[in-house]
Amino acid sequence: MVYVLALLDTLLGVAVLVLIFLHSGKDAGLSGAFGGGLQSVGGTGVVQKNLDRLTIGTAIAFFVVTIALGFLV
Repeated sequence: MVYVLALLDTLLGVAVLVLIFLHSGKDAGLSGAFGGGLQSVGGTGVVQKNLDRLTIGTAIAFFVVTIALGFLV
C-alpha cells in the first residue's frame, strides 16, 4: 500500500509541475500552443480556465495522497 501511494504521489507531483509549466504568464506561454488563443468575452481563454481547474484538482489530489502517505509511514 505504501509503495502504491508513493508511486501515485510521485506521478501527481510530476503532473502538477507539468500543469504549472503549461500555464501562460504575461506572454502566451506554453498553453498558447494548445489553443490558448481562444478568448471568451470576459478575456479568459476556455483552455486556460480548464487548465486552471485541472491544475487545482491535481494539486488537491497530490495534497491528499501526501498526507495519507505521511500517516502510513
